[in-house]
Amino acid sequence: MPNAPEMFVLFTDFGTRGPYVGQMQAVLMAGSDLPVVDLMHDAPAFDPRASAYLLRAFVESIPVNSIIVAVVDPGVGSRRRAIAARADGRWLVGPDNGLLAPMLQEAPDIDAWELDVAGDAAATFHGRDVFAPAAVRIASGLEPSRTPLNASTLVGMDWPADESRVIYVDAYGNVMTGLRGSRVPGEAMLCAKGHRVRRANTFSDVGIGEAFWYVNSSGLVEVAINQGNARERLGMEPGAPVALEV
Repeated sequence: MPNAPEMFVLFTDFGTRGPYVGQMQAVLMAGSDLPVVDLMHDAPAFDPRASAYLLRAFVESIPVNSIIVAVVDPGVGSRRRAIAARADGRWLVGPDNGLLAPMLQEAPDIDAWELDVAGDAAATFHGRDVFAPAAVRIASGLEPSRTPLNASTLVGMDWPADESRVIYVDAYGNVMTGLRGSRVPGEAMLCAKGHRVRRANTFSDVGIGEAFWYVNSSGLVEVAINQGNARERLGMEPGAPVALEV
């Protein structure tokens, strides 16, 4: 491999309660000396499509030579494929349900493989028994499997570049959309749930209690209320569609 991996990065919808994150970490740390970074464990549950646009945005701040293990996998144990891909210097490991697609769509060169599922792998926990071992194999300098895939056959490669809906709400009630701020005119009004909000650069640019949209630190269009909860005030729940008026 031209560049040795520097870290494992975990992205899941497992939450932080229960043993699941720790079990995956144990497999990774037992098989490699690479550090393990917990990027996110409250990704949109059972929603690989919303999670995919979040993951693409968050990965921009992750070093290129990383192995990203992403698990939002409501189809675990079914006929959906388990995959690994290499694109733009990053390794991506996870289910073939679209979760990795937005990160792959714009990559000029992609190598992809279908992962083997061992007979003793738990049907309900491929994160520990399939994806983590594949990541360790990659960290050891080996290809993830002997079964190459045509990247164009992966689920989600025909999805739109951006997602015009709410995909995540943070602990403050700020509402993230699947729209990249670099693609939205600054004068646009964002419309959702019967509300129209204008852009501001940051919270202090508007009055206390005022709603606005801005480009957040991950490059996504986000709706917030200065010292308030946009989810509660505006009724913008995950999945709610958003539109732009220019």
